[in-house]
Amino acid sequence: MYQGAVPALLPFFVAERHYTYAAATGLTFAATAMSSVIQPLFGILTDRRNLRWLVPAGLTVAGVGIGLSGLAASYPLTWLAIALSGVGVAAFHPEAARAARSASGDSQQAMSVFAVGGNAGFAVGPLFASAVLIDTGLTGTAFLAVPALITGALLGYALTRTPRTAAPSLADGQRPGAPDDWRGFSLLTSAVVVRSIFFFGLSSLLALYVGTGLHAGNALGEAALTTMLAAGAAGTITGGRLADRFGRLPVMRVSLAVTFAGLLAIAFTGLPWIFLPIALTGFALNQSFSLTVTLGQDYLPSRIGTASGVTLGLAISIGGLLAPAFGTLADGTSLHTALTTLAVLPVVALALALRLREPRSPAPVPATPPPGPVAGTQPHP
Repeated sequence: MYQGAVPALLPFFVAERHYTYAAATGLTFAATAMSSVIQPLFGILTDRRNLRWLVPAGLTVAGVGIGLSGLAASYPLTWLAIALSGVGVAAFHPEAARAARSASGDSQQAMSVFAVGGNAGFAVGPLFASAVLIDTGLTGTAFLAVPALITGALLGYALTRTPRTAAPSLADGQRPGAPDDWRGFSLLTSAVVVRSIFFFGLSSLLALYVGTGLHAGNALGEAALTTMLAAGAAGTITGGRLADRFGRLPVMRVSLAVTFAGLLAIAFTGLPWIFLPIALTGFALNQSFSLTVTLGQDYLPSRIGTASGVTLGLAISIGGLLAPAFGTLADGTSLHTALTTLAVLPVVALALALRLREPRSPAPVPATPPPGPVAGTQPHP
C-alpha cells in the first residue's frame, strides 16, 4: 500500500509545491534508490539467519516514511522521508518471500496468492492516499502512517509469542547443495529490470497523463492509476493459475507481448475508452510477477533469500531509479511522447524472456509453513 501511495502523491506535490515533472518523479527514485542497494543485502542475511522481526519492522518504517513526506519543509527532506520508506520495503521483502515459498511449496497459484497481497496494496494505495489528501492536503500524510503502526505492532507482538529458529532450514525453503544457474538467473534479472522500468515509468506518468494531458482532472487521473493496479492484482492471480497449467515461461512471454499492445492502445485512445487498455495493460504486466519470483528462487535454489532480494528488490527498484528520466522527457517534450516511448520496453523484456529455459528440477520444497504468522504476510513487488 505504501509503495502504491508514492505515485499517487506526485500530483499533490505538483499542485501544492509546484514541483516540475522531473522533481515529482524524482520522489519515485527516492522510494527505490535505497531499496535497490539494500534489499539484496537483507536477502543474504536471511539466507544465514532467521530474521522474522524484519517483517513488522520493515512495514512500519515504510509507513512512517510516507507519513513524514508531506510534513517535510523542503524538497530534500521530502526526498529523504520517501527514501526511508524504501528502506522499510527493502527490509520486508526477502524474509517474507522466503517464508511464503516454504508455505506454498511448488504451487505457482499459491505463490501468486501471496504476491497478490502486494498488488492489491498497490491498488489500494492511490485510493487511500487520495481519500486522505484531497481533504487535508499534503500535511495529511501523517494519517497515512497509522495502518503501518497498528499492523507492525500487532505482528511484532505475535512473533514474540511463537518459536524462533536460529537460521533458515529446509523447511524455510532453502535447498543447500542444489546447483545454482547464474546464467539463467542473470537473464531473468535483466528481464525483470526492464519490466520494472516500464512499470515505474507508466505508474509515475499515468495519473499525470490522464489528469493533465487529457484534461480529465486529478480524480480521474488517480482512478486511471487505481484501474491499472487493480487489474494487475487480478493478473497476478490468473498468472499463477495459468503457469501451473501451461508453464511459467510461456505465460511470461505472452504477458509481455500483450503488455506492449496495451501500452500502444493507451497512447492512442481518448476518454472514456482509455480505461479499457489501461486495465488490459495492468492485467497482462502483472501476470508474470509471482512467476519471476519463483523462477529466480529455482535458478538459485541454495540462495532463496538472495534470489528473493534481487528479484523483489534490486531488479524491481532499478525501474524506480530511471523514472525521473521519463519525467525529464515529459518536461522537454510532452506527456504523450514520454508515455509512447515506454512501448519499447516490453519488447526488450520479451526478447530476454525468449532466451530463458526452465530451471533444473530441484528437490521438492516441503510445504510446511514456517513458525509464526510470517507465511501469511503478503508483500509487493
